[in-house]
Amino acid sequence: MNIPNWITFSRLLGIPFLLYGLYNPTPQARWICLTIFLIAALTDWLDGYLARKLNQITDLGKFLDPLVDKLLVLAPLLVLVELGKVPAWGVFLILGRELAIAGWRVNKTTITGANIWGKLKTVSQIIAIALLMAPLSELWQIPTLIAFWLSVALTLISGGIYLLPEKPSLETQTQVIR
Repeated sequence: MNIPNWITFSRLLGIPFLLYGLYNPTPQARWICLTIFLIAALTDWLDGYLARKLNQITDLGKFLDPLVDKLLVLAPLLVLVELGKVPAWGVFLILGRELAIAGWRVNKTTITGANIWGKLKTVSQIIAIALLMAPLSELWQIPTLIAFWLSVALTLISGGIYLLPEKPSLETQTQVIR
């Protein structure tokens, strides 16, 4: 395993602390959870940057990175459902998309990296979860829910785009015509 893959794997280490802290309703515990979550989310950018910079992009990294991202997003969302912060059916839509894409990827011979829609989905989820975790005043309740539902929408859109049949390239079309 290379450095970017170790960084990806290290994101998993924060999840138990994050989950434990979310059950503590104090503002201090929430700020600590938010910090852990944001540091873990930043490592998602860091591992990708290092993989490209060090020319260490691997199939393991392409597989492990989205899997760890899903765990980092779904673990706190499930606790937030239990705490009554978000509706379960919204989280179910996110979970359903993630399982569908993971199942679809199993049948692919090559693993591709995330496209722009996948990246937008991830960023929107991070923002929504961060807002849901933070001990903010009531004024933030509606913007936080809007961020959550926007992340659900982007999750579904990115899943639909991912599952759309790939259009053959011009080179492939030319070979078929010959």
